[in-house]
Amino acid sequence: MNRYAAKLLFQWNAMPGGRVSSRRVCEERIVNFRAASPRSAVAKAKTIGRQGTFRSGDIRFQFVGILQLMELGVESGPGEAWWELSYRSRPLERRGKILPREKDLRVFAKPSRSSRRRLTRA
Repeated sequence: MNRYAAKLLFQWNAMPGGRVSSRRVCEERIVNFRAASPRSAVAKAKTIGRQGTFRSGDIRFQFVGILQLMELGVESGPGEAWWELSYRSRPLERRGKILPREKDLRVFAKPSRSSRRRLTRA
């Protein structure tokens, strides 16, 4: 079975008073799995996405669909989860402008109470 990576799109859909907001917080999630073929990989990615949905009161977390799906072939190392190619002007020379400071990486972020509340409001 081959290794695959899927970039899935989800939306947070808060419905205060039963109203649906048109502007929603979205999540792009990368998942890795094994599948026998590209077609079975699509089916598996959709299953994983649908299993990730939930509802709690007026808040819904909904699977929207697959943004991208790739096979992680021999060019991908065992610890690699995703890759993208892009053109950039002089990235090594401009790394100070392109890359965030280590302290600004998400792994070190602690959301404030007000930002957590904003995510749950529509």
